[in-house]
Amino acid sequence: MTNLILGLILWSGFHLFKRLAPDARARSGMRGKGFAAIGILAGLVLMITGYREAEGAFFWGRHPATAGINNLLMVLSVYLFAVSGMQTRLARRMRHPMLAGVKVWALGHLLVNGDVPSFVLFGGLLAWAVVQMIAINRAEPNWTPPPPAPMSKEVIAVVATVVVFGVITVIHTWLGYYPFG
Repeated sequence: MTNLILGLILWSGFHLFKRLAPDARARSGMRGKGFAAIGILAGLVLMITGYREAEGAFFWGRHPATAGINNLLMVLSVYLFAVSGMQTRLARRMRHPMLAGVKVWALGHLLVNGDVPSFVLFGGLLAWAVVQMIAINRAEPNWTPPPPAPMSKEVIAVVATVVVFGVITVIHTWLGYYPFG
């Protein structure tokens, strides 16, 4: 569990550093971006390995109904990531589609994983996404929506969502976590 918690701390700390210490981040320049990227990657590796080796109390497990709801939430989460990258019409209405996608992803995974390591990992990332949104909104209170996107970007976002969701399900199956109930 130590690696999992350390990974969450690294992930959250390096992501929040720009908002919590903007002057220090600005002084670090490009070197700081590289350092942050390494810290975030290290946090991700620690979260993955820490989650796989962590043990804790078990409160509920997967059920076909919750697995189905989780999969619908995952499609929405992947779509919110695509919306963010493609700057679609929804991105013009939502300030933080990617962070909203993380929150949807975390809630879906908490729905089907009722053990303490899952509470720490998915609950921790949910809390990080909420704090990150608040920090961004405080640091940059005025938001300008992106310019209108052509319809082709909407179609690409939907197609990308289906492809990426398929890849995610293949990877989960390969790792031994069959996502379809």
